[in-house]
Amino acid sequence: MEEILVAKGLKKTFKISAKQQKLEKTKEKIKVAVNNLSFTAYRGEIYGLLGSNGAGKTTTLRMIATLITPDEGDVLVDGVSVVREPDRVRGKIGFLTSELKLEEFFTPNYLFHFFAQLHGMEKEETEQRKKELFDKFGISSFAEVKVADMSTGMKQKVSLVISIVHNPDIIIFDEPTNGLDVLTARVVTDFLLELKAQGKTMIVSTHIFSLVEKICDRVGIIIDGAMVCSEELSRLTAEKSLEDVFFDIYAERAGEAV
Repeated sequence: MEEILVAKGLKKTFKISAKQQKLEKTKEKIKVAVNNLSFTAYRGEIYGLLGSNGAGKTTTLRMIATLITPDEGDVLVDGVSVVREPDRVRGKIGFLTSELKLEEFFTPNYLFHFFAQLHGMEKEETEQRKKELFDKFGISSFAEVKVADMSTGMKQKVSLVISIVHNPDIIIFDEPTNGLDVLTARVVTDFLLELKAQGKTMIVSTHIFSLVEKICDRVGIIIDGAMVCSEELSRLTAEKSLEDVFFDIYAERAGEAV
């Protein structure tokens, strides 16, 4: 198997404000969000990052996507360092995050063309790609509707389309089905499997066990910012469900901390 994304010893800390200290009932002024985290994803697979809210999944993905810089460590995306050459990395990846807030004044048509231009796409290529994706997700009839007037599910579809406008080979999805109704979630899940069939590599963060079991080839379990397990899904769940495996590991970690 060909290594396509290699994370090595990632660490990220954040300063905690006095208000946050009070809310989290801590006197610590620094929060370690990710600590010495490493994993490898291979070309053409879906790698799941599984963890509870606050485990460090989003921080990890933001470092991979070059939105924030690691305090320590690095990520090689198709051989390119996120620390030394972030601009080149951005051209190789697509990134869908729940933090992507679409400007409500604009339409899907405008946003698609805007992001296509950012990626240097030609007009003919843009139109062909737009038709393909808009038809796939039922956006065509909403192409000139302002984002403000769309449902949550349609906004998520538009966000997904925009994140892959340039047809990247490596795609990062942060909680792709979070907050979606069952029908829209199924459309998104099926599309991830279609992308895999096309040979795309995907990193998908989630706290939903069933999603990992349905689409992922391998899974990394993150607890308190640390990668505690990274394994082929079939091997990890040979004797137990993924949920049982996760809570066994969680209980073991909790016991070590006592």
